[in-house]
Amino acid sequence: MSYRAVFLDRDGTLNEDPGYLKDPEQLKLFPETGNALRLLKQNNFKLIVVSNQSGVARGLMTTGDVDSVNYKLNELLKEFDVQIDAFYYCPFHPDYNSAEEALCRKPSPMLVFQAAKENEISLKQSYFIGDSEADIECGMNAGLKTVLVKTGRGSESISILQKQNKFPSFIAENILDAAKLIIDDFNGANS
Repeated sequence: MSYRAVFLDRDGTLNEDPGYLKDPEQLKLFPETGNALRLLKQNNFKLIVVSNQSGVARGLMTTGDVDSVNYKLNELLKEFDVQIDAFYYCPFHPDYNSAEEALCRKPSPMLVFQAAKENEISLKQSYFIGDSEADIECGMNAGLKTVLVKTGRGSESISILQKQNKFPSFIAENILDAAKLIIDDFNGANS
């Protein structure tokens, strides 16, 4: 059996991005996040977070800090009766680590492929939501349909992607808008 999934960037997509978020108490979900994720879950999508966390390589935080923020994210989502199924992140950066270690960084699809294998996910039926060009390129590199949200760095990323002639499948105002676009697309409303 294989499942469908929505791969999600974290900072700037699900929550405000203060830059190198390491204190769980500073985690602030966007107002739409809980309802958006619950809607995706009700439509039988697994929820997988894939993020670059170069703050670890930079010495600004530890993997424990990243895990604590991810734990807090799921704690906050309990109120909406939804949970992230799995978290994958790349703690490396080519300026601080070997090129080989940094291979997991988005736009590389390495973590998406790993998550798909470990969670029995069909990439043909899955999507990637993010706010940066690296997120959209990662989704494209993994063969996923992509949704760029205008939250976080999303608005800046639109013009960067356009200059590179790379276009997400959809552009959404926020995570809830993205969730609705995905459900409509998956159910054939846009075909």
